[in-house]
Amino acid sequence: MATYLAFLRAINLGAKRVFPKDDIRRVVESVGFEDVATHINTGNVRFESRMRSRQRIERTLEAAFAADRGFEVPTIVFSTAEFREVARQTRELDDANPGLARHYVYLLKDELTEAQIAANEGRADGRGRMVVRGRAAHALLQPGYQDGAVDPLGAASLLGVATNRNANVIGTLAEKWCGA
Repeated sequence: MATYLAFLRAINLGAKRVFPKDDIRRVVESVGFEDVATHINTGNVRFESRMRSRQRIERTLEAAFAADRGFEVPTIVFSTAEFREVARQTRELDDANPGLARHYVYLLKDELTEAQIAANEGRADGRGRMVVRGRAAHALLQPGYQDGAVDPLGAASLLGVATNRNANVIGTLAEKWCGA
């Protein structure tokens, strides 16, 4: 059995896309995954599986979520080793960029092409910049960016299927679920 983390996109944002964490846990267990745990109500799930294909795990979860909820739930899966690396990069970027107002980490379903990376990283301006590392894109936002705006650089539309978490959540999950 291997341990994986799944991140669900666009749930619990309004009255029509409600997916409480207890229901998420129930659905993940219903497809045969074990030792399922959730963290807060934003679609963070840890589980064990005999499956080894990330894409197969994502398809299995997405089909189960759609059947249960009646709407699509894009799902991004990382192994614990992959997620530890995302957390390490997040800490490294925080240390190298003191004084950030916010650090959001977009978790990507697929790695970006060189052209997509260049387009994202080319969004830099006085509000902040994007840094892409593997299947994570980091929005490093400076003081004075539009508070409350998660995507002031307009980069999210260039990332493909992605969901974001703040740097604190990334660190908490890595420590709690990956021993990082």
